[in-house]
Amino acid sequence: MGAGYAGMAAAVTLAGRGIPVTVFEAGPVPGGRARRIVSQGEALDNGQHVLIGAYAALFGVMREVGVPSEALLRLPLEVRYAKRFAFRPLGLPGALGLLGGLLLARGIPLRERAAAVRFMRSLKRDGFRLASDITVRQLLENHHQLGRIGRYLWGPLCVAALNTPIEQASAGVFLAVLRDTLSGAPGACDLLLPRVDLSKLFPEPAAEYVKHKGGEVRLRSPVSSLDELADFDAKIVAVGPHQARRLLPDLALDYSYQPIYTCYLQYRENPRLPFPMLGMAEGLVQWVFDRGALLGEKGRLACVISAQGEHQQMSHAELAALCHRELSQALRKLPPPAWTRVIAEKRATISCTAELTRPQIATSLPGVWLAGDYTDPEYPPTLEAAVRSGVRAAERVLAA
Repeated sequence: MGAGYAGMAAAVTLAGRGIPVTVFEAGPVPGGRARRIVSQGEALDNGQHVLIGAYAALFGVMREVGVPSEALLRLPLEVRYAKRFAFRPLGLPGALGLLGGLLLARGIPLRERAAAVRFMRSLKRDGFRLASDITVRQLLENHHQLGRIGRYLWGPLCVAALNTPIEQASAGVFLAVLRDTLSGAPGACDLLLPRVDLSKLFPEPAAEYVKHKGGEVRLRSPVSSLDELADFDAKIVAVGPHQARRLLPDLALDYSYQPIYTCYLQYRENPRLPFPMLGMAEGLVQWVFDRGALLGEKGRLACVISAQGEHQQMSHAELAALCHRELSQALRKLPPPAWTRVIAEKRATISCTAELTRPQIATSLPGVWLAGDYTDPEYPPTLEAAVRSGVRAAERVLAA
């Protein structure tokens, strides 16, 4: 159940092994919390997702269903802000590229850059693991990383990856991300930016793959009880935890949630960003994406505000006006936008807090398995975690 990234990854894995599958999806398009929506006649993504080179599971299922490489724009990692800061690893082997990039980061005092090098060397020496979990803020404070480098690099990376403020976010999960990206294999920290909408990026090609293999994807088909699926030999519940609780009331899924707000601003002229994804650190907007450069949507910028904050108390009109002001201050004075849209995913992810307990894939019901980004034992709730969980659930079905 569920045609998001987790559910479709499970369906593709089973279909590829010759198992007939049926996917039930309540919505009109596949994709779950990473999908295409239509708002006042405009086709938009319900959020902005940045993939990284370390997402092996996601790229594996994308290749399986025939998603072309042109669907993603691959760029070497670069964290660039409209003002004051830029970081990019050097093209050197192993850890030398990362350490050299930290030493040469623009907009950071030399003492902080040197401390950042010591920080990364310490993490690598300890295998990117902690004896016990703490918050990311505590981790950064312990290593003297709460200055400008915390504000412009570690803090934004944490919120982007975990969608949780550093005061609450799990340092153990954050270290798993740093291990697989900044300290991973060559290309692991590359940025891959979608050049098609999020439903076309994987869920829709996956649905065609399942149908080609003899399966079925039923859209606008909500399931209110597992009793409705009594005729199926195995069931994978791939929905959000708040929805899974209704289907599996015995599961302990009492999580808090973090939002992601995306504000689209359509300008009549064609403002271009100096980089397709630009950081913003002087106000509420955290990142801005150039949809013209990525998807050919000329004049369209997308501002992203992840995790909880004061923006949740604003009306959509107030938030759009604020995004326009912050863009004008950071880039150059822009004329009023022709139109704006704010999309609020109020339960975008669970709060990825320290000592967070994740549910097991196996449930107390025979033949019923759980999938979803919140079930991954070490990763934050990302598209990669969702796909990994779907593949794992499918493998358990096959083994059973």
